[in-house]
Order: sequence, then C-alpha cells, then structure tokens
Amino acid sequence: MNYQFTPAAERVLQHAAGWIDSAGSPDLDSRALLLGLLCETECRAAHLLTQYGVAMQDVCKAWAIFPSDVKSTKLESAPSFRLDNDLKLAIREVYRFALEFERSPILATEHLLLALLYTDSETTRWLMERGANRHDLEADIRARSGYMDTPLEIEGVESGEWRGESEEGRGEREEGRGEQTTEKLSLSPVPCPLFSSPSTLHSPLSPPFPPLSPLPSPLTPVPSPLTPFLRLLDAAANRAREGLRIIEDYLRFVLDDRFLTETAKRLRHDLVAAIRTVPAADLLASRETQADVGTGLTTAGESSRSDLADVLAANFGRLEESLRSLEEYGKPIDPAMAARFKQIRYRVYTLERAADITRQSGDRLAAVKLYVLIDGRNSLDEFREFASSLVAAGVHVLQLRDKKLDDRQLLERARALRELTHGRPTLFIVNDRPDLALLARADGVHLGQEELSVKDARSLVGPRMLIGVSTHGIEQARQAALDGANYIGVGPTFPTATKDFSVFPGLELLRQVAAEIRLPAFAIGGITPDNLPEVLATGIGRVAVSGAIAHAENPPRAANDILEKLK
Repeated sequence: MNYQFTPAAERVLQHAAGWIDSAGSPDLDSRALLLGLLCETECRAAHLLTQYGVAMQDVCKAWAIFPSDVKSTKLESAPSFRLDNDLKLAIREVYRFALEFERSPILATEHLLLALLYTDSETTRWLMERGANRHDLEADIRARSGYMDTPLEIEGVESGEWRGESEEGRGEREEGRGEQTTEKLSLSPVPCPLFSSPSTLHSPLSPPFPPLSPLPSPLTPVPSPLTPFLRLLDAAANRAREGLRIIEDYLRFVLDDRFLTETAKRLRHDLVAAIRTVPAADLLASRETQADVGTGLTTAGESSRSDLADVLAANFGRLEESLRSLEEYGKPIDPAMAARFKQIRYRVYTLERAADITRQSGDRLAAVKLYVLIDGRNSLDEFREFASSLVAAGVHVLQLRDKKLDDRQLLERARALRELTHGRPTLFIVNDRPDLALLARADGVHLGQEELSVKDARSLVGPRMLIGVSTHGIEQARQAALDGANYIGVGPTFPTATKDFSVFPGLELLRQVAAEIRLPAFAIGGITPDNLPEVLATGIGRVAVSGAIAHAENPPRAANDILEKLK
C-alpha cells in the first residue's frame, strides 16, 4: 500500500531529500529529516520544535553544518532517495500508531517528528535532551485526532499488539532492524494549496515495507472531546480580537495617541499568533453559531453606553475576560499556548491603566499650560509673598523644589503653599518627596529618573494624587506612560542654570513626544519668552519654567507674558 502524507509532510520529505543530495549522503536519515522539518517553518512540527527550543541554527551548530547548505526553497525536480533502515522502521511504527484513530491514516508533519523520536539515533537523543518526549507527542496527536489518550481497543486484538500483525510477523520486524534496504523512493513536486481535499493528499511515496494486513473490524468512531474546547477557544478568540480592535480604534481616533495605538496593535498581532497555535481550520469547523444558545441572550447593559469612556472600559473588560477564558480552556490543549494568553492578559492590564490615566489626565490638565518651579526663598514670609503673586497671576501649576532646606523647613513651605492654593485653580506639586507631598496634602509629586519609581510613589500617595516624571528621551517618555504617570516633563530643551546636563535632547525630543504621546507633556529646560515660539512649533503646548519667572524683574508680569503666548 501507499502511505498518505499531507502536503506539508511531503514538502518536508522533499527538503530532507534535497539535503541528502547536497550532503552526498546515500540515505535519508534522522538528521536529514530534522532539517527538513525545520525548513518547513510554518508546519505543526516546526512549531513543536520551537517549543523545545530547537532552531535551525542549533542543529547547524551541533553538527557543524553551514546554514547556507540547508535549502528551504521548493525543489525544482523531485529527488530520489532511500530511507535508512532505522527511520524506515520508525515511520512504519508511526503508521501503526496512527491506525488507532483512522482506518487509512494521513501522516502529517507531527507524525514525522514522532518518527524521529521512535528512532535509536543521535538525533533522537539530542532532541530528548532538549525536552522532546515521545509520549507527550503521542498524547498531543491523539488529542488533535479527537480521541482519548487511551488507545482504542479493537475486537480480536489485545492492547499493545500490532494491528493485523502476528507474533511471527513481529519477530521478522525485530530481525529486520539490522538489515539494510536498497529500494529507492521518489517524490514528485507537490503544490502548496491553502486547503486540500483528501483526494489531493495521496503521496507517491511507496515505502519498501510489506503491506499491512486488513484490520479485523472497522474502528468505532468516538465523539471528539476536542470539539467543546475548540468552540470555546474560537468564541473567546473572536471576542478578544473584537474587543482589542475597538480599544485600538479608541486609542487611535479618540486619544490620538500613536504610542498606545502601536502598543495595542502589537498586542493584537501577538494574540493572533497565539491563537494560530490551533489550526484555523479546526476552529472554523468547530464553530456552530446557529445552534449557539448564547446568541439570543442579552442584557440591558450590553445595548447601552453612556460615553466613549464607557465604550473603552466595557471593551477592556470584554478583552480581559476573553483572555482568561482562552488561558483556562487552552491549558488542556497546549499549556504553552495558555501561558502566552496569560502574558498577553497582563500586558492588557498595563495598557488599560495607561489608556485610562492618559484619558483622565488629559481631561484634568486640559487647561494647564504654565508650570512654574519655585524654591523656598530666604524666609517663610518672602516665600508666601512670592508664591501668592504667582497664584494671583494665574499660573496653572506651582512646584516646590528646594535642595537646600531641611525637611522641617521644606514641609513648612509646602503647607504654606497648600494654604495659598486651596480653593484656587493653581495646582500644587512637591518635587521628589512623596512623603512631604502626602503630609502637605499636595495635588501631586514630581519624580526624576533617579528618584522613586511611579509604582513606589503611587503606593505612598494613593490613586488620586498626580504623579509627574522627568524624561530625557523618547523611551523614558513611553515608559512613563506605561508606568502610570499623569504627566511628563520633557527636556532639557535648552541649556539651563538650574541643572547641569551633558546632553540636550532639545527640540527634536519635543517633536517626538508631540508626535506619539498624548499624556500631558511639559517642555522644560531654559525656556524663556524669547524661545517659546520654537517650543510651541514642535507641537508641545505646555511649558515648565523656573528662571524665566523667578529671576525676572517682575515675576507676575513675566508669568502673564508667557501665559499670553501660550494661548
């Protein structure tokens, strides 16, 4: 009889045959078959090998093969070759294993991988060292074939006995393990259609094995236990993709945030890649929308959304629930796939926080344009007078920043500033010190790259206090958005007397941030009324200043001048 192979398995054998031709080997052995499997990169076996950590470069390194010698392109002509005796017997055993499920099995790439694990070769030992396991692979094939892990019992055949093989035949098989065969096999070029009907899967490969005896009786079909799992995965995957697309559209068209949109897009691509662990054809074949009892169920909340933020929240919830369902129901099928869904779910939690904080911070700071950093002055009275004049001038934010005062003096100034800003539109921020910000009941705290993390500061000040972060590069700005900052300082833009910097990211960083991040961003560093137009031309509409006001002859007037330009 002829063995039947899927198109992918036939291409694997073609690749393997091409390898032995280029290597000058007389027989197609386990090593050539492994290379053939790795060349067919999209096949099931190649994905399994990836889970074992086996890649083409690993094989080439282990056996001193030049990667350029391994050809993965379609062969122009069909080579002729012989299977070595060990691999020939292994494929025969795999075929007999497959007879547990089908009367006329069609061998796929995972069957060829199983054949490698049946051989007594260096290749088998090398794979086993990397975690490949024959029994696990057998269980996987049984599950994907829709049968229980226990082999089916056939009337007249004892468990473990070869179907249709006598004791004498088994003895001949064992004796034949040491013999070499000389029969040649030939392959015809095989097309690679997306979907193939069973009639296209017949392979001209005719292995030189004695034909198997007919089965005593047909196999009794067993309802596939995989079907409910596949229906669950298909439904959850559809919900997850739909929810993520709605979220991506919100980030793109409502927030207009390129960075968060790209983050959502990467998540969507990773989600699709994880779902592809299960063949799409299996998911579609298991889908039964017309008979789904849930299609007619609905609640009042599903048909009502109060605003765009409600749409965003509802679809994050939908996405996270779907990912959890994918994770739990994916575990019995493929634990590695389930683990990928779990990691995607955690990343979605981070994206949800970043999106919601960006939205809320944008609303809360919509009118905030001028941010002024002030020190504690020479006395409390002088500090009160200076800060009060800036509050009266309409400065949007005052940050208390002083490295010379001790903690008691600093807290004294902070409490005074809280009194001056209480009930006024001016926000009050403390630099670097979440503890003092909390004691003074400030509106927020500002952190540098060397200070506490957003996470640690948030654990101290709670969920409602504003947290700002200084950023000096686009990656720091992106990270601040993901970390949950409410706003960022971006710079230094120009040289400044307040801090010493060896590198000035300047206007270019402002342009980068303006192009992709919608978290409120304040340009900082050497900004004056004279160079303010250059800053605004980058797309950043908020500025943080210190010397331009603190050292001005008339600080309130200087503040008013900048406020007018910011309008």
